[in-house]
Amino acid sequence: MSVPRPPLKVALAQSVSVLPRGHGLAYEPKFDGHRMVIFKVGGTVLLQARSGRIVTASFPDLADAARRLPEGTVLDGEVVVWKEGRTDFASVQKRAAATAGRAPALAHRLPASYAAFDLLAEGGEDLRPSAYEKRRARLVALLGPLGPPLQPVPMTLDADEAATWFETLPAIGVEGLVVKRLDQTYRGGTRAWRKLRHTSARDAAVVGFTGPRTRPTALVLVLPDDDTPVVSSPLSPALRAQATAAFTTPAGAHTGTATAVGVGEVEYRRVETGLTAEVEQGTTRHAVTTVLRLRLPTDKN
Repeated sequence: MSVPRPPLKVALAQSVSVLPRGHGLAYEPKFDGHRMVIFKVGGTVLLQARSGRIVTASFPDLADAARRLPEGTVLDGEVVVWKEGRTDFASVQKRAAATAGRAPALAHRLPASYAAFDLLAEGGEDLRPSAYEKRRARLVALLGPLGPPLQPVPMTLDADEAATWFETLPAIGVEGLVVKRLDQTYRGGTRAWRKLRHTSARDAAVVGFTGPRTRPTALVLVLPDDDTPVVSSPLSPALRAQATAAFTTPAGAHTGTATAVGVGEVEYRRVETGLTAEVEQGTTRHAVTTVLRLRLPTDKN
């Protein structure tokens, strides 16, 4: 097999409600950030979001760090921004949405870290058919000498230690655990991993709205681990009033399109508020996203 190149379908995880236990399982913390694949192939560095979009220009700090990687390297992982001792998804979204002109200043103000959890190629060798255990060992050996901002995500084979992580790490913005079999190959586009979240609710970045600014019908959101905007279900009257108050400055002239369940692509008005929303989704990839409450940038709860 040749070295993987973009657009690359990433491996996915199926949600579970109980921590899997048993022989031959590995546990990793699931950070609250944006999925990213890093390619150092053909002398060029490319950064790909989960959707397949190339986001190299938005993350010049990570692109510079990736140039230290050996030729023929492909990493899979999560981009996070640390703020006041915890990961901050709104800051990650600001970085991901940055234009090439604004990206260097944002990189200085909100430096990104990359939590790598898989090595898909090294030295031009496609490692996807190899067992996770072998890929993990090579990942640690590769990134260990380099240091931040490219780092391997922590991993344990001890289910009790993983349970402790699950209970304690939400305080720093870790939303749960990802569980993998040690003998598992890397299967792009397949939900072969398992994911245990601390709660069914999660934070999403508010990037726009549908309807009038003075009475938004729905919010347009970007969820952790994905960069594709989605339209929420219709807001309740109370949430519409809160959203109106949160949009203290007029919305810009820029518009975009986002996916609304049961409708398809709809046009929305973009905003940059630093606002996040606590949302809940169904169990399927295209389930309705319901806004539970809005969070102001100063809200730590």
